[in-house]
Amino acid sequence: MPYEQALWLQIRDDLRRKIKAGIYPPGSKLPSVRLLAEQWDTSHMTIRRAVDSMIQNDELIGRVGRGIFVAGKTDA
Repeated sequence: MPYEQALWLQIRDDLRRKIKAGIYPPGSKLPSVRLLAEQWDTSHMTIRRAVDSMIQNDELIGRVGRGIFVAGKTDA
């Protein structure tokens, strides 16, 4: 039986691929947690777990009341 990665890890890896591909360039704002949850058909808590892990790794920056942004030279 093949190992299936936890959904929040799949979401984190997908966000990393999109950042690397330039879909979300440095300084850009990510879609809302609500919208990402709809896109992935999952709970907002699963999205938050993925996003929070990326914030802890300095890949994303959370701005209270403004959103979540991709870290980089043009930090929002």
